[in-house]
Amino acid sequence: MRASAIGSRPDHRLAVLASVLLVASTWSAYWSSLVVPFFFDDHAAITLNPTIRHLGQLDRVLSPPQEGGGIMGRPVVNLSLAFNHALGGTAPRGYHVFNVTLHALAALTLFGLIRRTLQQPVLRARWSEAATPLGFVVALLWTLHPIQTESVTCVIQRTELLVGLFYLLTLYGFTRSVAEPGARHWPALAVTACALGMASKEVMVSAPLLVLLYDRTFVSGTFRAAWTRHRRLHLGLAATWLVLAALLASIGGSRADAAGFGLGVTAWSYALKQCEAIVTYLALAVWPHPLVLDYGTSVITDPALVVPQGLLLIALIGATFAALRWRPVAGFCAFWFFAILAPSSSVVPLVTQTMAEHRLYLPLAAVIVLAVAVLTRAVGRRGLWAAGAIALAFGVATSARNRTLQDEVTLWRDTIAKAPDNPRAHASLGLALSERGNPRGSLPHFHRALALDPTSVATEQNIGNAYFALREFTTAATHFRRAVQLNPKFASGYNNLGATLLELGDVEGALQNYRTAIALDPTHANAHQNLGRTLLQLGRFPEAVTAYATTTRLRPDSADAHYHLGLALARAGRTDAAATSFAEALRLRPSAVSYFNYARFLADAGRTRDAIAALETALRLQPSFQEAQRELARLQSPQ
Repeated sequence: MRASAIGSRPDHRLAVLASVLLVASTWSAYWSSLVVPFFFDDHAAITLNPTIRHLGQLDRVLSPPQEGGGIMGRPVVNLSLAFNHALGGTAPRGYHVFNVTLHALAALTLFGLIRRTLQQPVLRARWSEAATPLGFVVALLWTLHPIQTESVTCVIQRTELLVGLFYLLTLYGFTRSVAEPGARHWPALAVTACALGMASKEVMVSAPLLVLLYDRTFVSGTFRAAWTRHRRLHLGLAATWLVLAALLASIGGSRADAAGFGLGVTAWSYALKQCEAIVTYLALAVWPHPLVLDYGTSVITDPALVVPQGLLLIALIGATFAALRWRPVAGFCAFWFFAILAPSSSVVPLVTQTMAEHRLYLPLAAVIVLAVAVLTRAVGRRGLWAAGAIALAFGVATSARNRTLQDEVTLWRDTIAKAPDNPRAHASLGLALSERGNPRGSLPHFHRALALDPTSVATEQNIGNAYFALREFTTAATHFRRAVQLNPKFASGYNNLGATLLELGDVEGALQNYRTAIALDPTHANAHQNLGRTLLQLGRFPEAVTAYATTTRLRPDSADAHYHLGLALARAGRTDAAATSFAEALRLRPSAVSYFNYARFLADAGRTRDAIAALETALRLQPSFQEAQRELARLQSPQ
């Protein structure tokens, strides 16, 4: 008995059931990711990103910061983060829910794309009977594959999720437009998705070409026929390259110090590294172990080290072009793999990560399609059951991988076990330990990181911070000095050196370093705040007012900055302005102690009635506050 065609009632019911199972399986595998904290590049893109804090300010939201790592030049990604921030601030759970939802939507789109592709004329005779189960199995394997955990669970890797979803929607929109030539919404979906993908990540650049190849392979038969029949849609897709060109122009054509030429890594050495990387990706697609969160920044300069991998890649690329001519369907899958990988895995150096598993997010689909096709050809329907069993094992492994990622110390220990010579992994483990209140335990890992990379400014800074926390200020100052020697424009290094010199009693040295930090980075709020605190202690109140006023402008939500501005204003004799600053501090952090201190200021200013009101508020917040009770009794007693 032949299976029903797509759109018939039995097939529709089967497709709905498959879709429900896909979504349920995705959430089951990634449920453990919802409690994973921010890690790696998440902090730069989320907790330190001021442009996502006000969703209504679209001009800021659509202009991601240049130092934002994965969001630079990617406004759609930044918009999605602003949406999360509007709903839940910087609590990680909402961001993870969004990521898993994107991944599930991409799985559904892949399922729909494969079902409809298997019903195209070139494949219909052999594969149409199994279009729905084959599409389901491929999508299930893809969504549950453990190598996808980095893309889904590391929040900022939603760049891969968004571009993957938009890439798939572009192809899906094209297939539906072919099936329903009179409908206008499907071509609109394809072009809109393609444009949004261009604004999500640069790998979308190959999408218009892949759609044209899809048309030639599965629909029209030749490039000439594809162009003749669907010229307007292909031109619309090609026009979205203008979006990418504009975004690249806005960031100067390179991703700051993360990607591009002239950043210390040659195109040749990076290309050699990609020989190793792509072969590793293929191996992990087949057997996803070991998975490594961070492979580091190493490159290969000696071609002899990657001769086998290079020869294999040359053979695979040659086979791809041959297949495009003689076996178009297999050639399309192979081209899918290489075309989507090409922007990150060719000759343009991505110096902050020369190899990364998240780059396989969408290319993996092509590998799985070919593997399932071969398996099904070999053993028939039994191949689908075997693939289903593999998918179940993938789901278990994915859930376990997410549990490893739940704890930063555990995940970095896991990374070091698999990549022991990665300095960033050692530094990240040290930072995780330090943030947990164990600066002494962090030092061996920081020193190991520094031994592996003696030029790391960040590691020198982290070592200095650890010694500062241990109150070993002389040693801390040594490392902060080394940090600014390595990078004389490192504003945070000067700020931290200033704080350390203050602890050592060198007040003038502290002031000088704070001012150097501010000169290098006028938006460095910590430096302004430290400068203000030191000037306040020295009794230089007008200068302290200036420093704290700048701090409050840079950090309008800082209760501490507003409070100390009020203190400086009060000492400078500007009582009314001080009262305004104190009131703002109380609005931001309405604690009993803050109201008590405010009441004392009001009492000293002769505003007894206001002071009594502030003390009453303090006692409502903390009825057992004895000092506030005594002060209230004193103010209320007859003079």
